[in-house]
Amino acid sequence: MPELPEVEAARRALEEHCLGKTIKKAVVADDSKVIDGISPSDLQSALVGKTIVAALRKGKNMWLKLDTPPFPSFQFGMTGAVYIKGVAVTKYKRQVRLPHFLYDISVLEIFQSAVNDTDEWPSKFSKLFVELDDGLEFSFTDKRRMAKVRLLNDPACVPPISELGPDALLEPMTVDELHKSLSKKKVAIKALLLDQGFISGIGNWIADEVLYQARIHPQQISSSLSKEYCATLHKCIKEVIEQAVEVGADSSQFPKNWIFHSREKKSKAFVDGLDPDPCTTFNLRRHIDRSLFAVAGKKIEFITAGGRTTAYVPELQKLTGDQAGKEQPAPKQKAPKRKKGKDDADDDDDDGSDGEKESESDEEETSTKARSNRASKTRGRAKKTSADNGGDSDEPQNKTPGKTINSKQTKAGKKASEGKASKENGKKPKKTAA
Repeated sequence: MPELPEVEAARRALEEHCLGKTIKKAVVADDSKVIDGISPSDLQSALVGKTIVAALRKGKNMWLKLDTPPFPSFQFGMTGAVYIKGVAVTKYKRQVRLPHFLYDISVLEIFQSAVNDTDEWPSKFSKLFVELDDGLEFSFTDKRRMAKVRLLNDPACVPPISELGPDALLEPMTVDELHKSLSKKKVAIKALLLDQGFISGIGNWIADEVLYQARIHPQQISSSLSKEYCATLHKCIKEVIEQAVEVGADSSQFPKNWIFHSREKKSKAFVDGLDPDPCTTFNLRRHIDRSLFAVAGKKIEFITAGGRTTAYVPELQKLTGDQAGKEQPAPKQKAPKRKKGKDDADDDDDDGSDGEKESESDEEETSTKARSNRASKTRGRAKKTSADNGGDSDEPQNKTPGKTINSKQTKAGKKASEGKASKENGKKPKKTAA
């Protein structure tokens, strides 16, 4: 799901390549679920002939300021994305392995991911396609149809943007402001960080990363955090977001000691830490901090916090104060590993699902599978018990020859027992149909 770094990368790309250019052509998808509150034809006519003067963002929302209102706004949802033909919206950077004596030299290879002539363009998932007067083309796409495209006179002054809290990157609170605000909140810190009315732009993975780096349990009550913890939390929010934005939201370039890299592994989820060999991995900005190795190998558990699947490290993130020592919820059962497809809106391998058919959360899916597994085990035990007792069904559970003989022997023994009991009571045994 796009969070602040991904939306900021899209905003910067549009700002760099589209400002000062006039919209020559616009093609709007006939999708009322995404194109919100306006017809495709009206949106198209409102854009053509206008000049783009700014690309703005707050939280996970972005809008283009034109020379005259109204302005198009974009709420990215789960899979909203911006693509510019021939231009990389995100730069993919790779560190180069060097000999040991050169490990402190910064070397960088940059790979640009851009739409080229062999790709489908515009994508079948395109919701708004725009051609500018210099021939440059860009498209807003959404595979799962959970995004919103609106046309507003002043996007910042109307919902949903007007209801957002301060932007985590552009309008950060001071430590004192954060501490004062948290002291009034009687809710778990993870749930509060996900509240876009409190701070906008922080989503599930950023909240998990920030709390892990700050060594705060996701279910710690916000008002119980000391000023020292608040200062650490403030620092971690700033660092995590700034570092993610710095690399254009390219997750392969996130610091190796981030929990992000292991949170999707579930059954084998451990915090990896940094490779202690500088020949294998070296830091582009500074020498490796070997204190980071201390967290390597710590087990990651998964619980539900703030209504979302939450990754945390119990050894490092402990409940404190009045919550210390209290029983914590058992880690959620792990769902069977499934093949992960691309969430990019230009992915041609559509899974056939849209937003209406998506599970509301990972917890719901896992819970359903867990119930199914328990039911299967119960049926298995029932069948085994039935077989051990001679079987309650006329149909054998296993049709192997050995089982068939045992079943007949059991029935014969049962008839003999009935006959014996009848004789003892002075009655003839009932004849049974062959």
